[in-house]
Amino acid sequence: MRTKTVFVCTNCEAESYKWQGYCSNCGEWNTLEEKTVTKKDDKARKTSGKSSIAKKIQPLSKVPINSSERIVTGIKEFDRVMGGGVVRDSLSIITAKPGAGKSTLLLQVAGELAQKGLKILYASGEESESQIKNRADRIFSTIDDNLLVYCDNDLNNVIANVNEANPDLIILDSIQTFIMPDVSDSRAGSPTQTMECANAMLQLAKDTKRPRAVIMVGQMTKKDEMAGLRALEHLVDAVLIIEGENEEELRGLSVSKNRFGSTWERGFFTMSEKGLVSIDNPSEFFMTKRDDGELVGGSALTVIRDGSRSIIVEVESLVSHSFTPYPSRICECIPKDQLNTLISVLEQKSGVMLYDKNVVLKSTGGLRLKEQSVNLCVLMSIVSSVKNKGIPGNTAFVADVGLTGELKKVPTLEQRIRELDRMGFDRVFVAKNDVHIKQTYENIKVCQCKNIQDVIRMLFSL
Repeated sequence: MRTKTVFVCTNCEAESYKWQGYCSNCGEWNTLEEKTVTKKDDKARKTSGKSSIAKKIQPLSKVPINSSERIVTGIKEFDRVMGGGVVRDSLSIITAKPGAGKSTLLLQVAGELAQKGLKILYASGEESESQIKNRADRIFSTIDDNLLVYCDNDLNNVIANVNEANPDLIILDSIQTFIMPDVSDSRAGSPTQTMECANAMLQLAKDTKRPRAVIMVGQMTKKDEMAGLRALEHLVDAVLIIEGENEEELRGLSVSKNRFGSTWERGFFTMSEKGLVSIDNPSEFFMTKRDDGELVGGSALTVIRDGSRSIIVEVESLVSHSFTPYPSRICECIPKDQLNTLISVLEQKSGVMLYDKNVVLKSTGGLRLKEQSVNLCVLMSIVSSVKNKGIPGNTAFVADVGLTGELKKVPTLEQRIRELDRMGFDRVFVAKNDVHIKQTYENIKVCQCKNIQDVIRMLFSL
């Protein structure tokens, strides 16, 4: 055995043989920590290759198929994002900004599963037992005895309790606060400690004799990225992200990686005093309920595709006279450049002049609209506000708009129209060249138009 002193970067784990103010690999300052490492000599390395094989290779055709049994929590939006529930031998991580509701959501998951008879261990390295109990009292009317709690940042002690209590699900809050002193002497949150702790939890989850589900909380940096090495994301089976600002009621739960399900699903919740409440019918949530025959200028409806489902969304606009040479363009639901482009098309192709008008655009519920299929709805919302003529609430718009003012077809139009038909809509405007639709539906009439002038003419009888 030979020992030597090296300097390891706590940010990227790059090694340097001398100390310097910054890491030459990642460029971060004051991240080099001195370490003494032990290496085998040449003779030891040659001998080590003769050790017995712990696990032998086998033909792929002979490998038994794991059905990946899932644990259904009963929280519909959470189960949807996870692909139908939590897989029993999986390792997942959830991240979000501070205060977004990571710990609250996982405590709700733990409480729901505990009531179903599963044994849950909630281990925290940053909170005390009393703090977790206070949150649980706020969320639950009664706390099941199957929900166990342990607060200590030494992961070895957590693993010892896991072996003793034998839980079905382990929640680790958060992975960056735990350490394994016998493996590394670096601080909690360093790349070395984080990866060692994550690998230890991976071994627990993938134990063939006693598989367990493990969900870890991951901290987020100021750049809205999960703290730690990218290797942490590669290690886990699923990466969940909670979206939404602390002052907003709406929360979105999306998945950027899922080995056991789709990677484009998203769930919606509202933050309340009782925790995160699942929005089981988003189409109702993202629309304003109005009385029959009530028309409000500036409101229009469209359908977006979010994962495997269609969601009806309301777009509202306010157009007012500007008293400055440069009118305002305020928008949070779509990029500002997209709004300016649509306004230019509307002015040039339909004669609706907005050069001296302020335009404010938003979506009900604060939902960000990333699809081009909302463009026709945005324009009709603006025209409705300019003319101060309301659009009937049973009318929707699903089409992209080109620079020529012509309507363009959108993908998965059939599924979008079916959602409108299910919700009882009477009419939907789509592109004329989109032929991938049925001729008739139960409730809704499909109006195929060539350009925005045709839509304005039919909508406002001009």
